[in-house]
Amino acid sequence: MRDVVFTRQSGWIPQVIREDGELKLMLGAGADANHEPRTFTFPIGEAHLAVIQEDLARHLLLWSAVLPLCDAAGTRGRLDENAAVALLDPILLSAPEDVDALFRRVPWDRGRLIAHGAGIDQLERGQVCAAMRTATETSDAKRAQEYHAYRRRAERGTVLGPLDAAILRYTGQYLHGSTIPRRTPDAVDPALLPEVVRVVATAEQACAGMRIGRDPRRGRRATDKRDWDRMAATVETALRRAHAELADDAVRTVSFLMCSEAADRSRNAPMEDDEADAVGTARKTALSFTDDKGVERKWAQGGPRTASAEFWEFVGERSAADNEVFTIEDEEMGEGIQLHFYADSIARVTTVREGRGGSDPEYRVEYGLVDGMGGYRKLVSAFVLGGCVALGPYGPWLSDVAEFERARRRRGTE
Repeated sequence: MRDVVFTRQSGWIPQVIREDGELKLMLGAGADANHEPRTFTFPIGEAHLAVIQEDLARHLLLWSAVLPLCDAAGTRGRLDENAAVALLDPILLSAPEDVDALFRRVPWDRGRLIAHGAGIDQLERGQVCAAMRTATETSDAKRAQEYHAYRRRAERGTVLGPLDAAILRYTGQYLHGSTIPRRTPDAVDPALLPEVVRVVATAEQACAGMRIGRDPRRGRRATDKRDWDRMAATVETALRRAHAELADDAVRTVSFLMCSEAADRSRNAPMEDDEADAVGTARKTALSFTDDKGVERKWAQGGPRTASAEFWEFVGERSAADNEVFTIEDEEMGEGIQLHFYADSIARVTTVREGRGGSDPEYRVEYGLVDGMGGYRKLVSAFVLGGCVALGPYGPWLSDVAEFERARRRRGTE
């Protein structure tokens, strides 16, 4: 039989219950193997109950000190009741200076106290009892998150000025640097917003005209990492030149914002048509696309999409860690290209002699190195427009496999 003896406004602050006639403190903390909240209890006395009912600060301090014991129990272990009981008298019944001394020796959850209004400067000085004079039953999780964000930066030696902090709030990355950035002007102090907007405008001007293309090798919505890195470097250089006072965190978050927005524009647009930028003489009329799993897709001129757009859509759908070789073949002309994404290379294949009388046809195979996704796009476009002959300027092309492998290894060490 379990009865609730005392509870506070916040459901997460530990309750006092009476179970089978015994007073216990009950709290939820951590999670089990199924990610369900765990509940822990340990015995207390009447004197402890009296302090818990009358003194919010002591109640919260006890909670803060018990939480590390709950964390130590893990997903299925038992709470160390002896250690929990040993905290009762020193926290609930001792003089403030003794409580402060205890908190210098035992682990405790600082964020929990900060969320409930504890004075941060006093906590930093080890004056936990004095810090709890401003404690409240209600919790402000954002206050604790901001404190932890500040501590993480301090550990890296980063100090933010008012404008730096305003920029991070504008992008939504003040609390968590891994958050996808967005524009949130309402989160910024109105007095600082014009300065923030000027910084962002500098970044926009620096990357005007730049784009982050798609990289179907990594999936349908993946974008080109080289394009991203190029845009990020351009923006960061411009910001450091025009706003030298900005902290690195502020510069990086604006760069992240510009790149994320450019990547989103690319992801939400149809697969790019590269053929208009290529130089060719005889546009292909029918092609066959295949992957390393034997899946084939046909393309014919006059359809709704260009050959390059259709091919890269095919790659985006089919590419995977075990499917990194794709082929484009023009059966009528007897030529094709094979793209090796795992090796940043390509092979162009032309038919030298057709097979006759049961004999196999003879092919000329030449290999070339490819410079990233941009290089692949140029080669595919050139082939679609002009066939293997149009690939000549993108060499050198090597027919000796051993020589090509040596070239590929040399590039890997450069």
